[in-house]
Amino acid sequence: MNLEKVIFGFFIVLAATLNFGFFIGDLDNPIHHDVYELFAAIVVNLIATVLKFGDRTHIGAIHLSTSLVADLQLITAALVWGYSVHVAGVGMTPEITTKVVSLSGGALFANVVSVVILIAETIMQRR
Repeated sequence: MNLEKVIFGFFIVLAATLNFGFFIGDLDNPIHHDVYELFAAIVVNLIATVLKFGDRTHIGAIHLSTSLVADLQLITAALVWGYSVHVAGVGMTPEITTKVVSLSGGALFANVVSVVILIAETIMQRR
């Protein structure tokens, strides 16, 4: 068993599951979307991005691009959340929550694409 591939797969799947955990729930209800889960999703996605830098194949480039998209969407979601709560002072209204969760949904789609690529790559692997 290749420990590097185990760690790589672990972080890709963990990024997707954390993002899914944040995304699931009523779209406009801030009680269903925890800020710490968003933070954890961002951190794990950034770790997964760093792990993807070493692969120089075409599939590796696609892995990296999906990870960068997820990072961008999740960081933007956190910025919208932070701005609405700490700068604008409006709090997490249903409109702001919908924006944050929608951005997280885009990142979730990018994470799912990355997991599908990982599964396809694993199936194509020859011994």
